[in-house]
Amino acid sequence: MVPVIALVGRPNVGKSTLFNRLTKTRDALVAEIAGLTRDRKYGEGKVGEYPFIVIDTGGISGQEEGIDEAMASQSFQAIKEADIVFFMVDVGAGITAGDRMIADYLRRSGKSAYLIANKIDGKNPDVVLAEFFELGMGEAIPIAAAHNRGITTLVDYVMEKLHPKVEPEEETGYLPDEAERAIEHEQLNIKGTKIAVVGRPNVGKSTLINRFLGEDRVVVYDEAGTTRDSIYIPYERHGQDYTLIDTAGIRRRKNITEAAEKFSIIKTLQAIQDCHVCILVLDARQGIVEQDLHMLSFVLNSGRALVIAINKWDGMDADDKQRVKDEIDRRFGFLTFAEMHFISALHGTGVGHLYDSVDQAYASAMAKWQTNMLTRILEDAVGSHQPPVVRGRRPKLRYAHQGGSNPPIIVVHGNLANDLPEDYRRYLANTFRRVLEIKGTPIRFEFRQGENPFADKTKEVKHSSRRRAEAVERTANVRKNKIEKARKQLKKTYQKPKG
Repeated sequence: MVPVIALVGRPNVGKSTLFNRLTKTRDALVAEIAGLTRDRKYGEGKVGEYPFIVIDTGGISGQEEGIDEAMASQSFQAIKEADIVFFMVDVGAGITAGDRMIADYLRRSGKSAYLIANKIDGKNPDVVLAEFFELGMGEAIPIAAAHNRGITTLVDYVMEKLHPKVEPEEETGYLPDEAERAIEHEQLNIKGTKIAVVGRPNVGKSTLINRFLGEDRVVVYDEAGTTRDSIYIPYERHGQDYTLIDTAGIRRRKNITEAAEKFSIIKTLQAIQDCHVCILVLDARQGIVEQDLHMLSFVLNSGRALVIAINKWDGMDADDKQRVKDEIDRRFGFLTFAEMHFISALHGTGVGHLYDSVDQAYASAMAKWQTNMLTRILEDAVGSHQPPVVRGRRPKLRYAHQGGSNPPIIVVHGNLANDLPEDYRRYLANTFRRVLEIKGTPIRFEFRQGENPFADKTKEVKHSSRRRAEAVERTANVRKNKIEKARKQLKKTYQKPKG
């Protein structure tokens, strides 16, 4: 399960600063959607191999008069969505009525909460943290988010609680996250290609899901309660196993009303993390809006394979269709790897072709390649187009191997590999994509270069060379003096006496 961390506290205690530190971005506004998530910001972070989702909130003041109720309600909603709560306080301001109210709410909620004392820089922790024991939240963890102090210790501490290291001989029943997920999926009969149907509200996700399953089909498994709080629906088509991940919480068509279709950022993020292929559904009649771009950014950042379905294509006249196509070309022109389909989920037009793209994207995302094959492709690419000279030297790319799947990762080794310009990296990516016939999924490259064992000994080498040169010069001078002395002696010996 990808854990969700909510940052709560009074306004101006440093929640947004900590949010940016955890997501390693500047003003990391991943999604800000009017109404539903107006004052909640969602971002993704990672510690080692463990990802997590962060929610930033506007703040809770605790004042009965003048309180922004909408902002406070968003904070309380974030607490409900979260697995872990970071309750932030300002050590400079001390304990306020708002802090007491939030602490009381968290104790009653039963959530796993950590008290974070921010703005600790320049202060004695032993002195300023003592008063916060009064909140009954345990010992406060001191940080200075603005100066990035204590952040790593904080996150490592929390991740250790979530993912404890268990010795092999200990019989604890603990399973790593991947193994636990595999057992869960086996119990739920989840197998085959996992497809997440994502998109903003009312674009036709539920209609498309029911079109996939068939009007009268009995759903094999359609109950909530998995660790990811999404609906996993295994089914079979033409002998091929699939599992739909329904982020909208849809059951069967007869139980669906338009008002019941809810949008959840958390469900969507977790579904994207867990799927093999995302189908991003757009509304052709409304065109591309900001929410569509936010959803697309989630998918691209996760590296998942992508198929785009432009829904509600039926009934549009030729001019409107051309307008939509022009807008897609303008705003999605960079998505050269993703297949796009114009469909009508309601009438089934074009839906069958989605499977072809899903199967193709899945095959590319999960493909395995031998090192010798990837190295040959690299050698051919370099032979056709040499890397440009960098600081007077031309990079030498030695070999390539696969570093992972979903998305495919190609690792390239060589001298000055990290210094390759962006256009040459794109050239390599396009070459590998063309030769390997990778379609429907992004491809990521990692460039690694061998460490120079003398890189940190430059001064030592210079000093050593200088000493050797000085020694040679001294020896030469001694020799020169000896030769000169011998010459004078010979001249004196053979010089004829006068008279």
